Amino acid sequence: MNDALPEILPAEPRRDQWARNLPADEALRWLRLGWRDLMRGPLLSLSYGLFVWILLAAALWSLIAHGADYILFPALSGLMVIGPVLAMGLYEKSKRLSLGLPVRLRDMLFVRPVSGYQVVFAGALLCLLMMVWLRAAVILYALFFGLLPFPGLDHLIPMLAFTPTGWAMLMVGGAVGGLFATLSFAIGALSLPILLQEPSDALTAMGTSLVLVWHNLKVMLAWAAIVSVLFALSVASGLLPLIIVFPVLGHGTWHSYRAMRP
Repeated sequence: MNDALPEILPAEPRRDQWARNLPADEALRWLRLGWRDLMRGPLLSLSYGLFVWILLAAALWSLIAHGADYILFPALSGLMVIGPVLAMGLYEKSKRLSLGLPVRLRDMLFVRPVSGYQVVFAGALLCLLMMVWLRAAVILYALFFGLLPFPGLDHLIPMLAFTPTGWAMLMVGGAVGGLFATLSFAIGALSLPILLQEPSDALTAMGTSLVLVWHNLKVMLAWAAIVSVLFALSVASGLLPLIIVFPVLGHGTWHSYRAMRP
C-alpha cells in the first residue's frame, strides 16, 4: 500500500478571456489601417464622409435657425455619442475589404447587419444618451446663470472664460460631460461593429463593449484620445475636415473591433 501523498502542482495562471494585452501604440496602427482602407476606394469613403458632414451641418444649422444655439456646444460633443451609428457604412466597407468582396456605395448606405434591427435599438439608446446629456447641459446653465435668456454665441465665450461663475460652470460641466463621454465611448466603441458582424442583441453588444474596454484600458484610452483630438481639431476647423477624418476613424474603429474580437 502506497501512503505517499500526491505531488502538489502549482495552479495554472488564470487566463483573462477579455484582456488582449495590446500596447497603447496599437491604437496608432488602427489609425493607419483606417487610412489604408480609405485609400482603397477613396471616392466611396469620401462620399460617405461628405454625406455624414451634410447631415451634421444640417442638424447644427437647424439648432441655430430655431433659436437653440444655447445647446450648440453640448450638441457638438454629443456627436461623438452617435458617431458609431453613423459609421456603420464604413465598418461595412472595411469588412468587405477584409473578405475580398467588392464594395459599392449602396452597400455602405444600406447595411445589412447580422443582428438585424438590433442596430436600430442600439442607435436609439445612444441617441437617448445624447438627449440626456443635452438636457443636463441646459440644467447646468440654469443652475449657474439662472433663468436668464441665452446671451448669444458672441457673448458666451467671454462669459465662460472671464467670470468666476463661468469658470465654475466649465469645471462642473467638464466633469459631467466627461462622465457622459466615458460611458458613451465604453458602450459604443465596439457594440456597433459587434452587431454588424455577430448575432447579438443591443444590450449584450453594449455590455460586451463595456467589458472589453475595461479590460483593455491602455489601448482603448489611447484610441479614445486619438478620436477626441481629431474630432476636436475638426470642430475647431469648421467641421470640414470631418469629410476625411470621419471615414478614417470609422475604418479604424472596425480594426479596433477585429483586434478585440479576433
